[in-house]
Amino acid sequence: MRRHVRTLVIIGLTVGLMWVFLRNANLPSVWSEIRRAQPKLLIAALGAVALSHGARVRRWQQLLAPLGAVGFASAARATIIGFATTAILPGRLGEVLRPYLLARREQLSVSATLATIVLERVMDLITVVLLLGVFLVGFADGLPQDSRPMLSGLKVGGAFAAAGAVTALAVIALAAGNPDRAGRLVARLVRVLPDRVGGFAEQTMVAFSRGLGLARQPGRLVRAFVWSFPVWLCVAGSAWAVCHAFGIDLPLSGSLVLMVLMVLGVAVPTPAGAGGFHAAFQVGATGFYEAPLEAAVGAALVLHGLSFGPVALLGLVWMVRDGVTLRGAADLAASSRAHNEARVEEVSVRRGMMSGLTEVATDGQSPDEGAA
Repeated sequence: MRRHVRTLVIIGLTVGLMWVFLRNANLPSVWSEIRRAQPKLLIAALGAVALSHGARVRRWQQLLAPLGAVGFASAARATIIGFATTAILPGRLGEVLRPYLLARREQLSVSATLATIVLERVMDLITVVLLLGVFLVGFADGLPQDSRPMLSGLKVGGAFAAAGAVTALAVIALAAGNPDRAGRLVARLVRVLPDRVGGFAEQTMVAFSRGLGLARQPGRLVRAFVWSFPVWLCVAGSAWAVCHAFGIDLPLSGSLVLMVLMVLGVAVPTPAGAGGFHAAFQVGATGFYEAPLEAAVGAALVLHGLSFGPVALLGLVWMVRDGVTLRGAADLAASSRAHNEARVEEVSVRRGMMSGLTEVATDGQSPDEGAA
């Protein structure tokens, strides 16, 4: 029941955001803008999107290296299927499905593989904050005066994001440096919870920390982090190419601020960030660079289609080849959660047995004597 309610809420959110995005636009004019867009620049944008996914896969390979050697094709397959699931189904199931599929295929720990996704997200956050900082320091002065309130909001958001990135790095350094200590720390923090939850949290944190093993290898960590810049610069490049295809005079520096806004847009938990992505792009193009409304709406629709359409189609093809349906993908993500719940029960039994033996030892009796 809860799952259906969440789906309905996400659908309502998607429809509401798309209505906000389209409510002031003249749709026939938007269609005319799309028809006039320059095909060569749209092809260039598609190429930039493809390069961003390739760089993302290479980065994930680096993050996975402490767990085992994972080939590019295997990592790419899991990545594309995960992105396709996120693009089509509500609830961001692809974020759980991607590491689960790869862990199952490559015989890796699910918790440790999931940890690499967390590290990947922290790298994304740091990279986006750095690129925003480059824009604010070097290029923000050229923006129109009436865009200053939005720019102030970006500065505040960037400051909070930077603080979050620093906190996340501190936690990762602690967890990666001493997995057992991190597990014990988590166990102390969750003492107020039932024993079975605390025990599971401790074991999961140890496995999760080992998945952050790359943090103990500075050279490899830096190489993985460097791949984050091609990922996001390609995303920014795709926005620049689409804007120019629609006649929007966006400077190269402006693609950075649009990229940051698109990141905020896709953070909305709708399939493929629908609605949030569009509205964020529109606000950036019209508010910061005074683009015509219809051109901005058309560019947002086309860029969203190029960013998510091909990867969704390719992911569906690979899902069919692997015998995975959309319902199956949702079930696989749910089975990952069920796997965790099963481990909770297992840890609960073990902790109960150890607790009983400890009490017997304290009373100075053997188990048989206690039973007698």
